[in-house]
Amino acid sequence: MTSYDNPLLEKSLRFSARIVKLYKFLTTEKKETIISKQIIRSGTSIGANANEAVYGVSTADFISKLQISLKETAETEYWLKLLVLSDYIDEKQGDSLINDCLEIKRILISSLKTAKENKQ
Repeated sequence: MTSYDNPLLEKSLRFSARIVKLYKFLTTEKKETIISKQIIRSGTSIGANANEAVYGVSTADFISKLQISLKETAETEYWLKLLVLSDYIDEKQGDSLINDCLEIKRILISSLKTAKENKQ
């Protein structure tokens, strides 16, 4: 298993794995196919874009990829809340996933702020 020195990459990878497991649960146990497709796309995109940002060719590229990650985080948070409200997942499971999502969101916001300040 690959381990990152970067907390954002580590947390987003682990979050993506949780989203994949959620997708499996939703599609096999709950027979849900619409929201699960949305959340697997947005939830795994967070880490993929953060990972791409690290290899950005410029500061602008880095910022752009992190902004996409932040947008995907907001979308994933929405789908998680919807899954709880529609009783596809229980509140405990939803809160755990949402808290992880919000932690990643805070890291992204902080990273973007720093990158933008350093760009000037």
